[in-house]
Amino acid sequence: MIDFFNINNTLFSIGGTGVSVLEFCSVILGLTTVFLAGRGKSYNYWFGYIYSILLFFLFLQKHLYSSMILQPISLVIAIFGHYRWTHPKKGEENKKRELKISLLTNRQRVIHVAIILLFAAIWGWMLSMLHVTWPDTFPMARAPYLDALITATLLTAQYLSAQKKLDCWAAWLVVNTANIILYLKAGLVFMPMVSAAYLIMAVLGFTGWRKEWKKEQYVND
Repeated sequence: MIDFFNINNTLFSIGGTGVSVLEFCSVILGLTTVFLAGRGKSYNYWFGYIYSILLFFLFLQKHLYSSMILQPISLVIAIFGHYRWTHPKKGEENKKRELKISLLTNRQRVIHVAIILLFAAIWGWMLSMLHVTWPDTFPMARAPYLDALITATLLTAQYLSAQKKLDCWAAWLVVNTANIILYLKAGLVFMPMVSAAYLIMAVLGFTGWRKEWKKEQYVND
């Protein structure tokens, strides 16, 4: 019997590197979630819940601790986003009676960027100290500051997505670009290819949301 959560159980190989059942299923669910989110479908969150659980085990086995710890937090944000999309406040709803797309102010954008950089610096240092403090428990973390930057940007992207802010797609572009570098450092071959697909889908998602936002603005005017 195949142990689904064992990353060493190879489904197929790319460039001499095996792709496990866990990694493959995580990718399929992730792409499905992003595709549906880009089309503004609130049920994307159901796929996102399972996606977060699978990623937790994938990152645990790859010693990407920041990304691993992120998954329970991501799950909570996803639940919040699912509720926000389907239960908008008065004046926030679109024609479908779901949360409409909106934008951050310039001041809000500056604040978000500052928080990301500060969090990445502090969290990156903490990750680098895990191996020093508990050498028998934690192997040395791979690219701790890059991992922390991705974590901070990803949390921001998820929070903005939960609020249906158009700006979330800019954060997703940064996350997916950085993920390509991080995954390559972690010895993954399949995931960087998938991150490239995420980049394309993020561009398409931004285009679709922007079109919808302009349409809503026209109706309101």
